[in-house]
Amino acid sequence: MRRLLWTALPALVLAAAAASLTLGSADISLAQLFAVLRGVGESSTSVIILRIRLPRILLTILVGTGLATSGAVFQGSFRNPLAEPYILGVSSGAALGATIYMITGGPELLGRSGLPVAAFLGALTASGLVVAIGGGGRRSTVTLLLAGIAVGFLMSATISFLMYLNRDALERIVLWTMGSFAAASYRDVQVLLPVVAVGSALLMFFARDLNVMVLGDETAQGLGVPSGKTRLLLLACGTLITAACVAVSGIIGFVGLVIPHMLRILAGPDHRTLLPLSIFGGALFMLLADTAARTLLAPSEIPVGIITSMVGAPYFLYLLRSKRGQAYGI
Repeated sequence: MRRLLWTALPALVLAAAAASLTLGSADISLAQLFAVLRGVGESSTSVIILRIRLPRILLTILVGTGLATSGAVFQGSFRNPLAEPYILGVSSGAALGATIYMITGGPELLGRSGLPVAAFLGALTASGLVVAIGGGGRRSTVTLLLAGIAVGFLMSATISFLMYLNRDALERIVLWTMGSFAAASYRDVQVLLPVVAVGSALLMFFARDLNVMVLGDETAQGLGVPSGKTRLLLLACGTLITAACVAVSGIIGFVGLVIPHMLRILAGPDHRTLLPLSIFGGALFMLLADTAARTLLAPSEIPVGIITSMVGAPYFLYLLRSKRGQAYGI
């Protein structure tokens, strides 16, 4: 199964990306697509593919990669199959940081370059509250999940309050709460690429430590892995990746829950395999979700966060009722 996944997932990502380039309110044939890629296509078709759809697809792949790998690390660090940035309130914290930055005039003073920093500070605040309330995963799974849900609601309520007070920025803030790639640009890709690439590489460097930490903190300490420090480092790295993703796309939930859990079932729990596969799995899932978001009601567009939630929420309920969820005391 692992060999099949290593072959199938990259191929499916490429196929989904090619299909996404041709689908939309303006249908483009494969012949036109290949002509544009060779540099001989029509100017109008080139604009649609190279300036509108291609940066969107690249950004979609990066966000899917970042959220999926962060989710896999969160689940391994907390020894909790339901831990992921959205459920633990990290995404909502990042959105709150970005919202505060937007309504205080940050873009006019510092430009969009300060937005990822504001999102990271918000996400770090949310993750710190969850760890403090939930005991860093040392208490029961229910405590950790409830802490994340409560912090997420608190952050979302604060965003709603700020929307009420700043109605002139209502449309921009709503975009963050639903998630969208409609404003994707190459500049966003340039900002997100180094964060996701370096962050994912760092997370994979600790794959062996994650395998040991799943066995419990005492066992990890006995095998020479400082679980407390390692968990904080991984949490900070996953939070940074999540914040950067939210800064360019808004809140997109359940990617970090569905993809790592499905791949764990198919390929096993070894993080040395799980994390690299999550890169392709997250990219594929996000490509499919975004393609559906902009084609189902074309020329109108559905926020991609709605699509991922419609898939992820039922899967979350399934996990709660499954034997795996019961094994964790849920």
